[in-house]
Amino acid sequence: MVELKAKTPFEGTLPLTIGQAKLTELDAGHLTSLSPLGDEKAMAAALEKAHGMVLPKPNRSTGKEGARCIWFGRGEALLMGPAPDASLNKHGGVVDISDAWSVAMLEGPAAADVLARLVPADLRDSQFKRGHSIRTQVFHMAASITRLGPEKFMILVFQSMAGTLVHDLKAAMAAVASRG
Repeated sequence: MVELKAKTPFEGTLPLTIGQAKLTELDAGHLTSLSPLGDEKAMAAALEKAHGMVLPKPNRSTGKEGARCIWFGRGEALLMGPAPDASLNKHGGVVDISDAWSVAMLEGPAAADVLARLVPADLRDSQFKRGHSIRTQVFHMAASITRLGPEKFMILVFQSMAGTLVHDLKAAMAAVASRG
């Protein structure tokens, strides 16, 4: 009998270090879409009571290592890490999307320069501070990017695009590294 073995989206392609940039896969735990219905304040209160974090404002994230909530578009937030508390179901749509997204971490002194080659947004620290989050493009892929530190970015793309993300970031990392 054939034995099936689960693989991660980036298995065999990460980690990758080129120059002063390092790309790794991040195990984000559960990924849950939260879409408040009607009273957004009720969802926010339930999230804070259940998980100790507030519903993020547009283009922001809240939380800490292991548990984070990021703005994921108009009327949507993404709970990362813990399984969602059942109390959230009373206040809106709560959908497990763990199998739809892959999560990578790009870090190092060259990280912002690498992203500058692929992302049509200013992600320099002066404009895109820690805790900021954006839905944007990475080259031609839909993505979410959140700054977690001065030289640290969390990048989410659809699982089907994980290999393409590595390919594009690898080329950008090599180009930045070649500048010396």
